[in-house]
Amino acid sequence: MPRKRTLIPSPLAWSPRATPVPPPPLPVLAERGGTQLHTPLPVAIIDTREQNPLSFRRFKGWFASIEHRALRLGDYSISGMEDSCVVERKDLADLIQSFTTNRTVFINRLRRLSDLPHSLLVITASLSEIKSEYPYRAANPNRITQSLIAVLAGLRLPFICTETHELGEEIVASYLYQTFLYDWLERNGHGRYLADGDL
Repeated sequence: MPRKRTLIPSPLAWSPRATPVPPPPLPVLAERGGTQLHTPLPVAIIDTREQNPLSFRRFKGWFASIEHRALRLGDYSISGMEDSCVVERKDLADLIQSFTTNRTVFINRLRRLSDLPHSLLVITASLSEIKSEYPYRAANPNRITQSLIAVLAGLRLPFICTETHELGEEIVASYLYQTFLYDWLERNGHGRYLADGDL
């Protein structure tokens, strides 16, 4: 008996061939009554002590300018919002070291981040990489993964994993841009939403 051919393959048969599309000209636009608001662009800050920093070169149209200076906390922020909007970024090797060798210092930093209204931990590695065996390291992937979940549940500090440095750069740039935009809308009497009936 001939086998029946399905038109749509099972999702289990799909191969992971994700190819990120280019970023948009701006992450989001704000409008009221169907008319786009003229909103200012933020000034992004990159901490001068950040090793292998995200450059934001591809996202210059998202920012009025990009400054390099020391931040009191975190690796990235917005000018004027340094005490309310901070992003801490880790690659996989740094994350492992932070949760093992430098655990006490790192947890204290995460506690301070969790006290801010807008803070985010960005890891430029996939969750499956974090949960896999680490070559040349004695660290336990389960311990690192559970530490991240504890940060989320215990400190209520969100984290996001990106597969590449470049994707991490886009996520951080978008987070900074949108945090600034929502703050500007609220401070200028437009309410904390982008368009009528949205978030």
